[in-house]
Amino acid sequence: MFTNLPALVAHADWGSDPKKRWMAFAVRQKDGDYLAHSPKLVGDLNKLIECLRVCSGGATIMIGFDFPIGLPRQYAEKVKVDNFLELLPQLGEGEWRQFYCVSEKPDEINLKRPFYPMRPGGTSHEDLKQGLEMNITDLRRECEREVRKEGKLIRRAASPLFWTLGGQQVGKAAIIGWREVLSPALKKGDVAIWPFSGHLVDLVKRSGVVITETYPAEFYTHFGEGLLGIGKSKRNQGHRKLGSGLLLSWAENYHIKLDRDLRENILDGFGPTYNGEDQFDATVGLFGMLDVLLSEKPFYDPEDRIIESVEGWIFGQERIENIPKVTKER
Repeated sequence: MFTNLPALVAHADWGSDPKKRWMAFAVRQKDGDYLAHSPKLVGDLNKLIECLRVCSGGATIMIGFDFPIGLPRQYAEKVKVDNFLELLPQLGEGEWRQFYCVSEKPDEINLKRPFYPMRPGGTSHEDLKQGLEMNITDLRRECEREVRKEGKLIRRAASPLFWTLGGQQVGKAAIIGWREVLSPALKKGDVAIWPFSGHLVDLVKRSGVVITETYPAEFYTHFGEGLLGIGKSKRNQGHRKLGSGLLLSWAENYHIKLDRDLRENILDGFGPTYNGEDQFDATVGLFGMLDVLLSEKPFYDPEDRIIESVEGWIFGQERIENIPKVTKER
């Protein structure tokens, strides 16, 4: 499908704590194969994209970030936004100056200060629903909603974009990613963000930086049910070790070369330390991106106007049709 491939593919497992942000990347070699490198800490966000440019020799880069990129369509309608990329550089400034200020109290929540709560203690989704006058389902993008087909759970619902509390929350990661990485890059005018900037096949033909939203867990099944199936946790080194053969077999099948550190880390389940799960997800995310780029399998490249201009999409996620897209909460 992709006749042109990026010179460098990178995936960043993201978090609000800098010690939990890890990036793995692969560089295309002269023979056309990719050489994948062991994950490293992301480090200085101001230098992130420029460092990858240097590694690619100025050729096309594709970066996957594990944080939401886009707005729920019902929220966008309420604030009268029909183009996410046009809005993004304005956030934190002018009429949107409080957008990134996480609300401490329920009465501080409003459409232009939507993130909540600042800290735990007597907070709930109900506060967010009342402050924004929206139900929780409508505060999720289509790609984040629960999916059931023929009564079977296909995909669990994600935490709402603007919620900033707990292990499953994505709000804090979005704030850092939008404010510190995406917005500065857009202001410089030197990046494309899929799917808002166009179809991916066209974007990777150009020389530049292409940014996508990713979700490592979306890629787990690409490598077989044994990678992290029922009863297994990415937080468990032993469970990560059990899936090492699947990752190595996939890499061999697609002629992905692994540097020594990466091979050893995969075999060791990325070690016993608390950030082993982050390095695991950085690597799985990278391999998942390469799997989509190198395989013959079709992938969903949005043509829905709202998805490609407002909501965005998770790279590699299938859009499952013939299901109710919204379940109204009572």
